[in-house]
Amino acid sequence: MGNSTSSSLGNSATAPVNQIQETISDNCVVIFSKTSCSYCTMAKKLFHDMNVKYKVVELDMLEYGSQFQDALYKMTGERTVPRIFINGTFIGGATDTHRLHKEGKLLPLVHQCYLKKSKRKEF
Repeated sequence: MGNSTSSSLGNSATAPVNQIQETISDNCVVIFSKTSCSYCTMAKKLFHDMNVKYKVVELDMLEYGSQFQDALYKMTGERTVPRIFINGTFIGGATDTHRLHKEGKLLPLVHQCYLKKSKRKEF
């Protein structure tokens, strides 16, 4: 599978929350990241190693990245990255994601999303 990086987000300062919510609803796994963040790298590697497709939004590559980070703070209560969403739900940062993986709960969350999306395509 693999990943995709987005630079298309943040073309305008208007409604970053709407753009974030749209990205989250369009993708099973979304990682809001910064290119210089070691925790972000760790989280991306985890999904990569599990062969799970994920969407990356590199906030430090966006013209309006700080507004996106502000919006993520309002949505999740933290400004730190990574901010990771699975199936439209915020699951936490890198440490939270690794904990879910060790508990055997991460992959089932991802699979739920892909099952839901494949059912939607049938209708």
